[in-house]
Amino acid sequence: MTSDFLIIGGGIAGLSAAARLSHLGSVTLLEAEEHLGFHASGRSAALFEPGYGAAPTVALNQLSEEYHASANGGVLSPRGLMVVARADQAAQFERDAAAQGLAPITPEAACERLPILDPARLAFAAFTDAARDIDSDRLLQNFAREARGNGATILTRAGVEGIARAAGGWQVQTAQGVQSGRILVNAAGAWADRIAGMAGLAPIGLQPLRRSMARLPAPGGHDVSAWPMIVGAGETWYAKPDAGKWLVSPADEDPVEPHDAWADDMVLAEGLARYEEMVTEPVTRVEISWAGLRSFAPDRTLVIGPDPAEPAFAWFAGQGGQGFQSAPAASRLLADLLGGTPPEPDADLVAALTPGRLRR
Repeated sequence: MTSDFLIIGGGIAGLSAAARLSHLGSVTLLEAEEHLGFHASGRSAALFEPGYGAAPTVALNQLSEEYHASANGGVLSPRGLMVVARADQAAQFERDAAAQGLAPITPEAACERLPILDPARLAFAAFTDAARDIDSDRLLQNFAREARGNGATILTRAGVEGIARAAGGWQVQTAQGVQSGRILVNAAGAWADRIAGMAGLAPIGLQPLRRSMARLPAPGGHDVSAWPMIVGAGETWYAKPDAGKWLVSPADEDPVEPHDAWADDMVLAEGLARYEEMVTEPVTRVEISWAGLRSFAPDRTLVIGPDPAEPAFAWFAGQGGQGFQSAPAASRLLADLLGGTPPEPDADLVAALTPGRLRR
């Protein structure tokens, strides 16, 4: 049987695409791993920051906010976001606060919100309560349930071994046999350029970047549940609560090949040292560490829509760590482009997202 849409990738991109496209026709989704959301989607900090990212991403975030807040009961909960800086980081602090729409607060107010900040080092702080946690697992499951409810087939352990053009569509050889589809949707994350190559199409220049994370015990035995996410000026590190624990990342962006990522011990240690410079509680133990891959196009903007050389091959890639927060609007745009419906975003935003911008 040939599906109308054959989607490669079972992370937030692939699952949101499957949910939207399942209203337009039959869908088969292929995921190489045993579980959905195994790679980048399962290792996300999962924060909704409407002002974070390149301008087209920010526009998608804003278009996604209502869905996140209300669809299926909503997936957002209060968190808040604070940027902090030393006296010698004033220029970078001003840029960060302006870019994300944060309001300056006094160092004293910052320490009240997050009592482990070191008042001897803290010179500047800014805060917004617009940043909220995303229940990423619930969002993934909501999209999967919607897709399955409309008859979509979701196959795990179905790694792609070959792709061939066929009459009326595509044939994809997988570990579970051949799957056929009229339109092939490339939602393969860090592997998206490789999938394009297997289909005989040019890459778009995606670069996976490693992002590491360490989970620590709650600093000083504090109840961290109401603390905001905190980011060092220039995004040289960040930290946030997670189920009673404290996550710290060096905010690394090291170029790597697509793979099942793990944290680099030296990179993690350097990032933890940058974090420790701004707090009074030392890092005494790392409970667990991990890494994910954030994949960007050359202009650090999502890539959404049919390939200009092959309209039956659609890109849904380059989320760059912003896949969860932009997923509702991004997947809606993909469905509109593939279904022939006038998209909600204006023409300039659509043009800034389509793969054709990278082939000029």
